[in-house]
Amino acid sequence: MQQAKNDNGEQRLRIIVAGGDGFCGWPTALYLSNRGHDVTIVDSLVRRKIDDELGSNSLTPILSLEERVAAWKSVSGKDIDVRIGDLSDYEFLSAVVRDVQPEAFVHFAEQRSAPYSMIDREHAIYTQRTNVEGTLNVLWAIRDFAPECHLVKLGTMGEYGQPNIDIEEGFIEIEHRGRRDRLPFPKQPGSFYHLSKVHDSDNIMFACKIWDIAATDLNQGIVYGLHTDETRMDPRLVNRFDYDAVFGTALNRFLIQAVAGHPLTVYGDGSQTRGYLNIEDTVRCIEIACTNPASPGEFRVFNQFTESFSVEELAVKVVTTASNFGIDARIDYLENPRVEKYDHYYNAVNTRLIDLGLEPHVLTEVVLGEILESASAHTDRVRNELILPDVTWRK
Repeated sequence: MQQAKNDNGEQRLRIIVAGGDGFCGWPTALYLSNRGHDVTIVDSLVRRKIDDELGSNSLTPILSLEERVAAWKSVSGKDIDVRIGDLSDYEFLSAVVRDVQPEAFVHFAEQRSAPYSMIDREHAIYTQRTNVEGTLNVLWAIRDFAPECHLVKLGTMGEYGQPNIDIEEGFIEIEHRGRRDRLPFPKQPGSFYHLSKVHDSDNIMFACKIWDIAATDLNQGIVYGLHTDETRMDPRLVNRFDYDAVFGTALNRFLIQAVAGHPLTVYGDGSQTRGYLNIEDTVRCIEIACTNPASPGEFRVFNQFTESFSVEELAVKVVTTASNFGIDARIDYLENPRVEKYDHYYNAVNTRLIDLGLEPHVLTEVVLGEILESASAHTDRVRNELILPDVTWRK
């Protein structure tokens, strides 16, 4: 079958973006639509319900999904289809897959917060049940109704933990007692959330082996930033921006804390090192994976991050940038609610997406300044009681 092309003569795909109302999913849906792909968002809107549960909010005021999609149509002239439902509802999901016949299924639709998964037993079970069951349903729906569909699943660099060896992209060559093999890289997940992602990876790899499904597992670093080219087109398209201790990521939290006049909350001594990437790179990585699919039966892993920093390095960068805006920010070192190593080795490989054409954005003072300015416009929405961590990994 001849591949459809967009107006620029480039590949045009039918793509489902599951979790398309979320922090990464929404800008990804807009980016793919703007690039000429036929996009269907599948979302249960549960992230908005969790805001109600936690008494939290997005720093940026976001419209309903229906209003967002209508705004995108008025700005771009492009349609995004929306299907409201949960991936745990197999009847709903299978009907969508049968109808859309996706060529790529981008899977963001999971409970994505490590602290949320550690609140208590109920939240741990909810996280694992939601994530593992939803992914299994996706695999069965692809097998039965769209067997040529390429699954692009968003994993996390946190699946690897903090090993004292280089982190390869998914697999490692080992020699043991005179024999060699290529095996999945050992995982040392640091929360019940991260464990659910490891379960997902194992289930997907197994499904590829037995059903010839094509899958790419994008082990994504911590995402920072707010805007993409598409969300800048109209204020109604603005992305959500989490700053609370449960869903806010480190750099985004520090930026909001600076403009709100709250000390930057570094856990422990801040030597914990992670991989990071700009939201503008997230959306590009997704398209790269979709337009360069895995082969039938192939389970491949890309480490999706662009730079590595310690938490303290990020905090210092924010303090420096804030001072250029006349903001006197300072750092508070808090007792770490997590169980993790300090002063640890961290060197992760991230070449495969770059080899396929990713041109990374780097974290500069200009980038930090743009986010600070955007955050400053909404400081009236900051709820200070959400800033300090109140979820602990320990008893």
